[in-house]
Amino acid sequence: MKDNVKVAVMNFSGNVGKSTVARHLIAPRLADAQIIPVESINSDGTDDEAIRGKQFGELIEAMALMDSAVVDVGASNVEDFINQMRQYRGSHEDFDYFVIPTVSKAKQQRDTISTISALSEIGVPAKKIRLVFNMVELDEQPERVFAGLFEYHQAEKNFMLRPDAVIHMNDIYGKLKGAEQSISDILNDPTDLKERLKAATDQQDKLNISRMIGVKRLAAGVSEELDAVFKSINK
Repeated sequence: MKDNVKVAVMNFSGNVGKSTVARHLIAPRLADAQIIPVESINSDGTDDEAIRGKQFGELIEAMALMDSAVVDVGASNVEDFINQMRQYRGSHEDFDYFVIPTVSKAKQQRDTISTISALSEIGVPAKKIRLVFNMVELDEQPERVFAGLFEYHQAEKNFMLRPDAVIHMNDIYGKLKGAEQSISDILNDPTDLKERLKAATDQQDKLNISRMIGVKRLAAGVSEELDAVFKSINK
């Protein structure tokens, strides 16, 4: 695990899997990392626990006290967040790098380019802007489905593009949506699920344990992929 690393995950576009990338890809691979959500409205309709983009000064102060942090910037706050970095001159240097998750839809790719361009304009160097291809089907080639981003990189060279920084579609992300457990938590759980299954007498308990076994098997494969993606974006 890496120590003392501060990462921001962002994209002007929604539905690119920013929270998935923050929670499952990055945070478990940084030592004692805290995830800080920057969002106006949480998924449950409240804004009690989230930090608004305009509270940027407080965010930077809080980060200074943390060993590692992953700042998950909601789509509705990215513009505000970047404007705050522009006002707090040099504040982008408090982040070791910026991760931009993207998906293959045309709008999200356009928004990804806008996000990269905005970061570049405030002085973030190319080596600190790192793209992750998310929700990619197993039979898809990034060079083909993200052709626009490859062309943009070829022309501008203002971000890091690794063709192997790919997170494929997997049922586990849907199963864990809204759950407190991360993929890392599931794999580190020492419970012997097979023994629990043998001992279970209630049919519903057996079904629940069987599902947990399936999720743990999915988690093992996904964890290996995420390890490879993390290594790729940190080359």
